[in-house]
Amino acid sequence: MKVNGVHHRTIRVAGDGWAVEVVDQTLLPHRFELARLESVDDARRAISTMQVRGAPLIGITAAYGVCLGVRVDPTDRGLEATVGKLLAARPTAVNLRWALDEMRRLVLSVPLGERVEAAYARASELCEGDVECCRRIGEHGLGLIRAAIASGRGRVNVLTHCNAGWLATVDWGTALAPVYRAHEEGVPVHVWVDETRPRNQGAALTAFELGAHGVPHTLVVDNAGGHLMQHGLVDLCLVGTDRTTARGDVANKVGTYLKALAARDNEVPFYVAAPSSSVDWTIRDGLAEIPIEERGSEEVTRVVGRTDDGALAEVAIAPAGTPAANFAFDVTRAELVTALITERGVCPASAKGLASLFPEHAG
Repeated sequence: MKVNGVHHRTIRVAGDGWAVEVVDQTLLPHRFELARLESVDDARRAISTMQVRGAPLIGITAAYGVCLGVRVDPTDRGLEATVGKLLAARPTAVNLRWALDEMRRLVLSVPLGERVEAAYARASELCEGDVECCRRIGEHGLGLIRAAIASGRGRVNVLTHCNAGWLATVDWGTALAPVYRAHEEGVPVHVWVDETRPRNQGAALTAFELGAHGVPHTLVVDNAGGHLMQHGLVDLCLVGTDRTTARGDVANKVGTYLKALAARDNEVPFYVAAPSSSVDWTIRDGLAEIPIEERGSEEVTRVVGRTDDGALAEVAIAPAGTPAANFAFDVTRAELVTALITERGVCPASAKGLASLFPEHAG
């Protein structure tokens, strides 16, 4: 995607050929800067502090974290220590485990002296695979946006929650990939952007990237979604997923479930962009089996912003000592999801639907 007319990806190997550079998302939307990762601890910290976030990008960052770890200690024991550190960084996004499993399998299959080169090559393959996966999701989702135009709606109004654009992946994004494809095709599309408390990924990230790429959008408070749907101002909802079960339950940023309920009540299609790397084929019941990350209370009681003089400042928004709970995700049952958009096509949010596109996982 483009920032100031220049194409960027969220992650890349630095010019020295071994360190990793990532867009530091904790500084957005006020500063666009790259952070340099030189060790597995740097990669783990980038994931846990949300310098990088979004399930696909978390996985790719972990893959490069393995590369950084293997540079220091390529032994089996060193590899397992590296994987263990990275796996503990965040619990909900299944892409993290998927990418680490891919890297572990590859590294263990080659001789000790070839492991560093092989690890970087595999991480690069996963990176390019993520770009292609998102591009295909964009192609498949474009048809849903075109269908809304064909129904006589004119401009298509899409509501999204959190950030599932290129900042959540290597490029293109998942839920926003169809929006970018529609924009490039000249389809009149507008995005309602949920602010997404408490980290404000919508306000800070989605609004930033849509604006940088020239896509029409409007920022709204999280609780405005139902109102917009009641008044016919939303044609479809498009959200991402951090983990999808084999039967189509979806774990996404907290607040997604409420949007799904409002969409069902107002007969608005509710689509989830779900790359296969985000599907956990080992579980079925999202409510019972998906671990929900609980983050620090300070994210709820404090907020970071830019002051009028351009400085970044953190301020309290609650009385001192106020207890706060910070559940990072919620689960939307498959019955509330109109369809899943995957790199292989669009399917019902069900075990049968997923099996129709991914028969190798049917069982």
